[in-house]
Amino acid sequence: MNTSLALAPHILVVDDDTRLRSLLGRYLSEQGFVVSTAKDAEDARAKLRSLVYDLMVLDVMMPGESGFDFTRSLRKSERCARPLPILLLTAKGETEDRIEGLEAGADDYLMKPFEPRELLLRINAILRRAPKVAAVQKTQVRLGGWSYDPERDELKSTDEVIVLSGAEAALMKALADAPGQVLSRETLVEKSAAGQEINDRTIDVQVTRLRRKFEIDPKNPRYLVTVRGEGYSLRPDAD
Repeated sequence: MNTSLALAPHILVVDDDTRLRSLLGRYLSEQGFVVSTAKDAEDARAKLRSLVYDLMVLDVMMPGESGFDFTRSLRKSERCARPLPILLLTAKGETEDRIEGLEAGADDYLMKPFEPRELLLRINAILRRAPKVAAVQKTQVRLGGWSYDPERDELKSTDEVIVLSGAEAALMKALADAPGQVLSRETLVEKSAAGQEINDRTIDVQVTRLRRKFEIDPKNPRYLVTVRGEGYSLRPDAD
């Protein structure tokens, strides 16, 4: 695994357009970011309860709760000293709309269509201005009666602590960096190699071992699930 991966900013892309969401996720990943995606405000809220993000790229025109309303709601509910930086994306270009977005609490506003390079520049500008998150502030991932601590490479319950091996920790971090997303075996091999000889079969073995550590029924997993023909997905508790 690339040792810089754990230090890379984690971006949450929220857009109801499946194609654009996928393209943005791929592009930002290629630029060195850790990327998670959500299809709407409700999906994004679940992910925000599970992990800490460094920035959110948020579409304005979504069915249900708009990006403006979601931004306002987040700003009202934030109880920490470090608000989540938000970059709004929208096809609306009127001055009033840009002002509404900024008044809602967004850090920046980018009109569609846009050049990917401009998006990258704006993201980097926001991140330079934002306070850095201390490593100890990273949210632990809840898995039923267990929680995963990415800083200590530990699984903890109320009365037990399990320190993960290097291979297990690398795989768990790769999965936890993309909660709810399906990661192919090839992707997991790339992200969790850590200088070792790892292949698809090794990934399967490590997944089986991880399940035995925190799943109530490893043969019928609730949290680390297999998506047939696609790969694996870690689905933490949202609450």
